Amino acid sequence: MTDLDRKAIDVARVLALDVVEAKGNGHAGTAMALAPVAHLLFQELMRHDPADPGWRGRDRFVLSAGHASLLLYTQLYLTGYGLTLDDLRRTRAFGSRTPGHPEYGHTPGVEMTTGPLGQGVATAAGMAMALRHERALLDPDAPDSPFARTVWCVAGDGDLQEGVSAEASSLAGTLGLGELVLVYDDNGISIDGPTSLSFTEDVPARYRAYGWHVQTVEDGEDLGALRAALAAARDERDRPSLVAVRTVIGAPAPGRGGTAAAHAGPFGADETAEVKRLLGMDPHASFAVPEPVLDHTRAALRRGARMHDDWDKAHGAWRTAHPGLADLDERLATGTLPPDWAAALPGLGGTAGPTRAANGAVLEALTGRLPQVWGGSADLSSSTNVAFPGRRPFTADDPAGTSLHFGVREHAMAAIVSGIALHGGFRPFATTYLAFSDYLRPALRLGALMRLPVTFAFTHDSVSVGEDGPTHQPVEQLQGLRGIPGVDVVRPADAAETAAAWRRVLERARGPVAFALGRHSVPALDVAGRDPDGDVARGGYVLADSPPPAVVLVATGSEVSLALEARERLARDGIAARVVSMPCVEWFEEEDEAYRDLVLPPDVTARVTVEAGTAQGWWRYLGTHGEPVSVEGFGLSGPGDRVLAEMGITVEAVVAAARRSLERSARTAP
Repeated sequence: MTDLDRKAIDVARVLALDVVEAKGNGHAGTAMALAPVAHLLFQELMRHDPADPGWRGRDRFVLSAGHASLLLYTQLYLTGYGLTLDDLRRTRAFGSRTPGHPEYGHTPGVEMTTGPLGQGVATAAGMAMALRHERALLDPDAPDSPFARTVWCVAGDGDLQEGVSAEASSLAGTLGLGELVLVYDDNGISIDGPTSLSFTEDVPARYRAYGWHVQTVEDGEDLGALRAALAAARDERDRPSLVAVRTVIGAPAPGRGGTAAAHAGPFGADETAEVKRLLGMDPHASFAVPEPVLDHTRAALRRGARMHDDWDKAHGAWRTAHPGLADLDERLATGTLPPDWAAALPGLGGTAGPTRAANGAVLEALTGRLPQVWGGSADLSSSTNVAFPGRRPFTADDPAGTSLHFGVREHAMAAIVSGIALHGGFRPFATTYLAFSDYLRPALRLGALMRLPVTFAFTHDSVSVGEDGPTHQPVEQLQGLRGIPGVDVVRPADAAETAAAWRRVLERARGPVAFALGRHSVPALDVAGRDPDGDVARGGYVLADSPPPAVVLVATGSEVSLALEARERLARDGIAARVVSMPCVEWFEEEDEAYRDLVLPPDVTARVTVEAGTAQGWWRYLGTHGEPVSVEGFGLSGPGDRVLAEMGITVEAVVAAARRSLERSARTAP
């Protein structure tokens, strides 16, 4: 470690101070305390190429403590990722490249969006699983492989207090994810005061119990001890590693250092100047980066280029030695599917049964044909129909396995599949009951922010679950999921719609998709002129019509068959009804106005929506004359058919709602 390295660490600290002082808000304390760790990673230990942030051979750096974004931004500037001093000055400014918390796809070098604490830890575990799985698919036996990489995750006390990090850390230990290194900033300070107020457990002991390789660095300023611990963690390939680093938040600030006041906000002009004096810098200069220091840190560009070149040669040699895997390697690198992938989709037209079973049939076919598609469930694989015969589980001893067993850890499951998607090339899926989607909502929301191609299959999608009672009967979940921007909620009416929806999902990856699938059997919708592939891709379509319609019945999922029966009853009374199946509201809203008006004619104001959940989001289509047939309270325990009847999800209820809507429409007709 040279004097220039020491100066570079101090420059990073002072840059963080200057940013917060100039902006008037932000978080400098952790960036100051962990500057030695970040310097060692970006200058020595981490495999990365600042000139090519997306280089496939790179390690991953995840800042789970996203509020400490300046820890990352200063290193991205110093090592040459394209950030400038002006970018640092504009941190947290509207439209800047340096937002308050790191954002994936916005700033070069940012591997994931972080901020909600704990998410980075769990998502990093998913990245490590993807790295291990890719190597197992492509190069499992080589002791030194171009596919051997490391995920470095930096977390604080708040991250490790969150349940999602505990869930993921437990699973990572079980799976022996040696690709994962977690650096724990043990500074003993939280926003409210010392962590002794609420967090007194022995974190290293907890991680030893998880099965991790654990080291403690007593002094976060001891560069030799830090380097040795981080290198040992990187070299441990059979277990994930925790490096607990004792630091002083805001060090070396004489007043705020080591206190809760160092967490956020400017330190003030006097204390900022004093820190600069203590570090041998001009107390009156702001954003000062000596040229020798910048030359020294930008040497990372040359090192990165050499590592990149060496990796390209090793990867090229591997491809020459493994020509049979070249096509899969290319598809994983580019995220593309083989041209004939859709041939794997089973023909499910005319198949009656639960849509969860249809979804299972689709996934079984896809996972058997496409190595990119893999996933599992939160200890419900039989119930969610993803227990595929002959599929090996992903384990510490068999990372080529494609069945993921997350245990009862829904929150970690969602974050982990986001990490798998962030790796690139893979199309992961996760399954549980729809009622339990609430457990994983924060991770799903973060995946939507990052527009990750992750698919969730939520089964047991309504009060028809029956005997399990209201705890397991989703009511508000469908509208809650639809309320997350960027999440497409798909509730297919039968097996054919299920398969057609999967075609669209895989063809147009753009963000998370949430399937809502039923446990009870539904009929195959045998309607003349139906084209499931084309119709479902548009989100909503006319399934059955009696032109010109007097009333439009819009339904999703298992309630589509109810709407069809209601149409027949209305027809016997001379009332012409149109049935619209709307498996995905989000896809329907993407269609142009002309198509939407074709499906839902503006002049037909008598409308009924039919869905066994809350009606909150349906009023956009109902207008002032329409009426929902919905579930507006928690369910009941009993046979599913009886519960549906008690909750008003019946053909009779649809017919009655249609009549009332027609009456309202007639009263206001010109």
